[in-house]
Amino acid sequence: MNHRHAALRLLTLLLLLLGASQPLRADPQPSVFASIKPIHSLLTGLMRGTEGAELIVGKGRTPFDYLPDAQQLERLRGAKLVVWVGPELESFLIEPLQALAPGTRVITLLDRPELKILPARHEGYGRDPFLWLDTRNAIILLKLFSDALIEHDPARAHLYQRNYRSMLATLQGIDRQLEYGYRGMKGGSGANYHDTLQYFEQAYALKIRATLAAHPGVRADTGKLLETRARILGGEFACLLTERGHRPQALELLTGGTGINQGELDSFGTRFEPGENLYVDLMMHNTETIRRCLQGEAPQGPVHQPLTESGADPEGIRGRFILVDHNGRTVTEKDLLGKYQLIYFGYTFCPDICPTSLATTSLALDMLGERAKLLQHYFITIDPERDTVAAMKQYVKYFNDDLIGLTGTRNMIDRVARQFNARYEKILEPGRDPQLYAMDHTASVYLMAPDGRFITKFAHGITPETMVELLREHLPGE
Repeated sequence: MNHRHAALRLLTLLLLLLGASQPLRADPQPSVFASIKPIHSLLTGLMRGTEGAELIVGKGRTPFDYLPDAQQLERLRGAKLVVWVGPELESFLIEPLQALAPGTRVITLLDRPELKILPARHEGYGRDPFLWLDTRNAIILLKLFSDALIEHDPARAHLYQRNYRSMLATLQGIDRQLEYGYRGMKGGSGANYHDTLQYFEQAYALKIRATLAAHPGVRADTGKLLETRARILGGEFACLLTERGHRPQALELLTGGTGINQGELDSFGTRFEPGENLYVDLMMHNTETIRRCLQGEAPQGPVHQPLTESGADPEGIRGRFILVDHNGRTVTEKDLLGKYQLIYFGYTFCPDICPTSLATTSLALDMLGERAKLLQHYFITIDPERDTVAAMKQYVKYFNDDLIGLTGTRNMIDRVARQFNARYEKILEPGRDPQLYAMDHTASVYLMAPDGRFITKFAHGITPETMVELLREHLPGE
């Protein structure tokens, strides 16, 4: 009997020792992979406090010169969630992704309908993959990634939601800084050797008038090189931009003896350490590089305006103005007071951004229910020449029933826009009908207090759900 007890005690001790050798841990975290550094940066910020995401293209490389090794492919086969831009950018991932285990979720960003996806400007190259260079897309990506992480790892939903709110505030601040802090970028036009900036150009009214190659993996045509060199010598461009890691072999042929300003972009963040700060770092680097190149400057330090919550005058709406609503009634600065105001500047000929923003705000107001009565939604045109009272009346009926459209004289529209620091510029493409111009403009929604004080600004790309959540933080009571 004693031998039996001793054996049992020995067996129990062995089991305890074996159990102690296994680490105590919560349910396994999702195995998440991101193809490139900018996407990895957003995921890493959302996964702060967890094991994080694994980066596929690292070590100063870009997707155009990268092939994963056998060890990396083996790790990838164990993934539960993989995020890549799409075949236009990471063609080396097409076959490995097809070989993943059933049940693995693959998010192809170029296929996402909620993102702004532009066609490539060079014929035969499909979609433009550089979507992350518009921070409004990055804001949408945050929500997309947060929802995906919560679906795969619901036990940590609170963590992802907290990190989402923190990162959202950061990206909205960056969007404000780019929108208001870089007026110097409009002082000249430039050429970009590789066509990587189309999203940035549209978001921030940047003047890039020529590109030579579709992306850093493509060589420029000799005829295009010589044509662009002639334009440089003719003084058409203030600067030439290239991408880090892809210095063109024909750069000397293009620029030799011209004295043109040059700047090196880093759209993949190759110079920065991977991590949650990388996205902001690369956006600030590219923005400052462009500004210096266009102005021919080399400042010792950053000249960015500080991040603030203030999109409009923080002291509120000041100065008198007289506008006309879509029913022909006069509206003054006093008529805007008394309720919280959601104010958007745009124009009825706007192809996508304006109707998307107005629809988002209208949906948010519907979702607020009775509390929406605390708010008044305004649409102020920046194109009064075409946006007559009749045009505004026809346009606003497509949105929330309470939306008020406002137009007026050019001088009055300019005065109101200055009070909100709302920027806009008429864009007329050479050879087109002068009446078919477009307007580059501020694309955010201003939230103003009943007394006219500025509260905050919602960046383009925000979801109705997120806008409702943020509005509830500012509106009184429940």
